[in-house]
Parts: sequence; C-alpha cells; structure tokens
Amino acid sequence: MSSELYSGFSDVAKQAMMQPQESMLEVKNKKNKLYIGIPKETSFQENRIALTPLSVALLINNGHEVMLESNAGQAAKFSDKDYSDQGARIVYDTKTVYEANIIIKIAPPTLQEIELMKTHQILISALQLSTLKADCLHALIHKKVTALCFEHLMDEGGSLSVVRAMSEIVGATSILIAAEYLSNVFDGKGLMLGGITGVPPTEIVILGAGTVGEYAARTAISLGAEVKVFDPSIYKLRRLQNNIGTRVFTSVVQPIVLEKAITTCDVAIGAMRTEDGRSPCIVSESTVSRMKPNAVIIDVSIDQGGCFETSEVTNHTHPVFRKYDVIHYCVPNIASRVARTATYSLTNIFTPILLDIGEQGGLKNVIWQKSGVRNSVYIYEGHLTSKYIGERFNIPCKDLDLLIVSHR
Repeated sequence: MSSELYSGFSDVAKQAMMQPQESMLEVKNKKNKLYIGIPKETSFQENRIALTPLSVALLINNGHEVMLESNAGQAAKFSDKDYSDQGARIVYDTKTVYEANIIIKIAPPTLQEIELMKTHQILISALQLSTLKADCLHALIHKKVTALCFEHLMDEGGSLSVVRAMSEIVGATSILIAAEYLSNVFDGKGLMLGGITGVPPTEIVILGAGTVGEYAARTAISLGAEVKVFDPSIYKLRRLQNNIGTRVFTSVVQPIVLEKAITTCDVAIGAMRTEDGRSPCIVSESTVSRMKPNAVIIDVSIDQGGCFETSEVTNHTHPVFRKYDVIHYCVPNIASRVARTATYSLTNIFTPILLDIGEQGGLKNVIWQKSGVRNSVYIYEGHLTSKYIGERFNIPCKDLDLLIVSHR
C-alpha cells in the first residue's frame, strides 16, 4: 500500500517538473534610455529627495539608469543600500552625478551646482521665481539647459500638482505642530488640541481657505477643535465648506470680526499666499499683543513675508520664538519636517513624468503633448520661455510652442 502511494506521488512530481517554469529575463536596453542623476541636496535643512527606492526600481526595470550621490536620501531615512538594492548606482563624487543627462532635485540649483552641469542637460527642480537670482538664470541659459520648474506643473484638473501635494502635507502638519506647542512639553498652555466630554474645545483661527487652510481645518475638526476660517474670497470659503462636508465658521476678512477671533483663540495659522510677491500681512502687532498668553501662531506663509506683523523666519533647529508671550512658529519649509511622507508624495508626481520622457522619446515630445508640462518649462535649450521672468530681468523671451515646432 505504501509503495502504491509513493508511486502515485512520483507521477505527480514528474508532471509538476514538466510544467512551464518562470525564467529571469535580462532587462533590455531601451532605445530611449534615460540617465538620471539625483544629487545630494545642499540647501539648508532640505530633507526631501525626489525619488524613493521603489520608484528607482520602476525606472530601472523600464531600462533606465539612475545615479545617486551617496547619502542623498539619508535625511528622508532612505539609505544608500535601499537604493543600491533596487539597482541604483551610488557615487561619492558630486561631479559624477552631474554627468547624467537628466538631473532631478528638490531645491533650486545654486551657482556652484550649475557650474557642474553640462550643455543641453535637463534639470527638473524647483526654481522659485520670486527669489530667482539673475546670475543663476544667465548661467542656465548660457549652458543651454532645459529647466523644468516643477512647482508650476499642472495636472489634468488644472491644479498645481507639487504645490497642492505639499500644501496638503503642510496643512495637516501645522495642526500637529500646534498640538505640540500647546502642551506642557514645550512650555505651552498645557492644553490638548481638540476637546473631550465636559471640557471646552480649543479654538483655532485659520487665515486662508486654500489647500493649506482646507487640510488644516480637516485635521483640526477631526481632533474636535473649534475652527474659524477667514479669506477675502467667498468662492474659496464656499469651496472649503463643500469639500470638508461639515459646517465650519467662515468669514470674509473683516477687521473687527478677525481681531476678536484672533485675540480669543488658542491657535492662529497664517496660510494666505499670492502668486507673485508678498503675502498679505493682515494681523497687526497690536492685535498679536492682545492674544492670550502662550497662544500659538504658525505662519505657513513666512516664505512670502508672513500674515502676521510679528513673524520672523525660523528654522527646524530653532523653530519658535516668543513675542508678547505668544509662541511663534515660522519655519518656511514645514514639509521637510516630515521628509519621508513628502518624498512619497513627490515621487508619485515625478516618476510618471520620467517614464513618459522615456516612452515618448524625449522631453520635447512630452512637452508637445502635455500642456501641464509645457506651462512649467521656463528655459528650453537655453531659450527663456517665461514672459514674467523675461520682463523682470530684461531678457528676450521666446514662445515655447514655436521653439518646439522649430526643433521637430
């Protein structure tokens, strides 16, 4: 009996061995192979990186090559081993990274980094037009670099992809920061942000009904706080109300109503921005001086000057200062506080673009087909394509569509 069972098992084993087996195929070299370089960020307290290890693996599996400067992802808690395990080439010399055809980074390039670039290179990074320096612009034009300004990338719905993603993170994180500085740990009022049964909820005033304001309101409401949102635009207030799906106090910016709300709140968040220039400063120093002791101000708009007259730029090492016994948190790059989450969000935007560049046969074809990318290219092969920058620096500006047509 046992021999019969053994014999039957052998037959099954033989049949299994005859089944088709998986084979490991070599990744073929693509005709439109991309050489992508990711340098280590040199900007102060910039902890984000453009691509995660899994995104690098996806690019390599599609036949592209990725070079990474050593420790480029360390601040976001991605080790060199995480990237090398996925096929990235780790280099220890910054100059070697800039030999790639495509450079992708977070912060705007410095003059020293531009000097390392080669002619006709593609740069995907922030450019921050409001603070762009003339010598950096001239250096990019001189090297005929094609610069893709990612903060102006638009999605299919017409919204700025990177700006919205970072705004969502900043809005939610600002409430968590407020919760920290309301607690005793940071010598705050000793309050729990939100409310529990029998205890009045904390009061939060949000200036601005954009993406930052919306996600700050969402997070605060979910914690049980009482939220008031101010914005000059009725349209933005209505949109916020509809998106949140919960009744929340909203008001246009009326000085008397705003002053009363600011002087009685526990947390005030400044999230009003402008497309160009300085953000509106709508809370005076005298109003701040009448706020509750140990109240918290988080000025998200500090990179554009701030919404509060008492705001001063701080950093992640020394994030707060006190004025009129009010805690001020004025760090301009809040997203770097949660660099890993921010990196995951950014790589979801950049990876499809890089894959499209490879599939379409170059950035030129992607620009031609996608208006969202076209609107964000400000320097194309040494030609300035932004009328705003051209007028600001008195540099001739050429139409991007005409440039693409002439190169086809």
